[in-house]
Amino acid sequence: MEFQLLGPFAARHEGRQVLVGSRRQERCLLAVLLLHAGRAVATERLIDLLWDGDPPASARATVHTYVGRLRAALRPYGVPVETRHDGYAVEGDQLLIDAQEFTALVGQAAAAGDPAERIRLYDDALGLWRGELLADVADERLRTRLGGRLAELRLSAVEQRAQAQLAMGLHDRVAADLTPLLDEHPTRERLVAARMTALYRAGRQADALRLYDRTRTLLATELGIEPHRELRTLHERMLRGDPRLDRPPGPVYAVRVGDQWLPWSTSGHPALEFCNTYAGWGGDPLPGSDWLRGYAALAVWAGHLDLIEEWTVTRLREQAVREPAEAAAALDEARRFRTDLYACLTDPQDGRAFKAVAGVVEDAARLSVFTRGEDGLGRWRPSPSAGLRLPLCAVARSAAELLADARRFTIRTCPSPGCGWLFLDESGRRRWCSLATCGAKGSDLTWAVEAGVSGRARSRPAGTGP
Repeated sequence: MEFQLLGPFAARHEGRQVLVGSRRQERCLLAVLLLHAGRAVATERLIDLLWDGDPPASARATVHTYVGRLRAALRPYGVPVETRHDGYAVEGDQLLIDAQEFTALVGQAAAAGDPAERIRLYDDALGLWRGELLADVADERLRTRLGGRLAELRLSAVEQRAQAQLAMGLHDRVAADLTPLLDEHPTRERLVAARMTALYRAGRQADALRLYDRTRTLLATELGIEPHRELRTLHERMLRGDPRLDRPPGPVYAVRVGDQWLPWSTSGHPALEFCNTYAGWGGDPLPGSDWLRGYAALAVWAGHLDLIEEWTVTRLREQAVREPAEAAAALDEARRFRTDLYACLTDPQDGRAFKAVAGVVEDAARLSVFTRGEDGLGRWRPSPSAGLRLPLCAVARSAAELLADARRFTIRTCPSPGCGWLFLDESGRRRWCSLATCGAKGSDLTWAVEAGVSGRARSRPAGTGP
């Protein structure tokens, strides 16, 4: 059964709205229990919320009556209202509650490394809101008491989405989306900073500066405070025309391919480049080390290395949006293969790693077709029947070719603890890779790197293998 709380209260069973004739306070009581689904809410708490601290003498009996009616109304749909000690709880494994879905999606978005995937998840989460929490059954005071955490999470999600959009260069969308929210929350400094940045990148420096002046005046008159350091610094950078504000920050030693950042090609072979989509194989785990931050990055990387055609990349990305669970599984499998391949290439005696790689290679061979390229030469390509695993199949065939080539004995590993990248060294004289790239702590898009190419390399530590 589906319950909608992020807006007017609604209950649906198999797409049909139910509980339409129930009293407003009964729906409000049910909404309170749903916001705490699986946990007991004490009767005294329910009384306090329903009557705002001024209950009638019959309040306890009235709550008991409401619960009895709700039990009768929900019983046909298999939704029990349980008595627990001196309170009640809504139970049910099949409950779909939009407030819970919203919280879960925000958590997934925060954990997503790929900005495009993060935006999609935030869009899905924020799209669940159809108005104010319990718009038709709760007044403003009750809404604040019940949904303060949800309201804050909603604003935070908007702010985080704006940051991801700015990182993708979507400043026009940020400037438009934040306008109505800033009318409601004019002193919310993270919203102000995001819209100022968006306006500045859209060539509207004067509007950005006016927004800062208005915010500073409101903070002083309403709260008696000055803007925080971050907002003041942004204002100062705009005043002096800091050129770094004109564009999203990009990682060092990276190439922009469509909407994805990928590492420069440095190793001399696609299978090694695949291993090099992770930086810091031998160091401490830190965020920012994995360039394959989402399925889109995996597909775009495979196209960039010419392992699959560009039209295939587009098709795979569209399919991944329709089938997010399958895309996530394909990405996880690719990352596991990358770890096994790295172990296999760095230790020829590692039989376990070779066996794991061989299993994927054999599967890829079964899912391959022999085609004629535009240059007239024949080549093996993964079959469309591989589905979302197609990039993995493509890199597996490339890995098999390297493992069957004597050049695999010329593979070297960059010894920097913040790198560990692989490269071919047929001369036998190189020790370090050319970049020694690593992931900088605390940033999805900025890789701080110090590279040495003349016998030594230095870099900040990055993450270990996934």
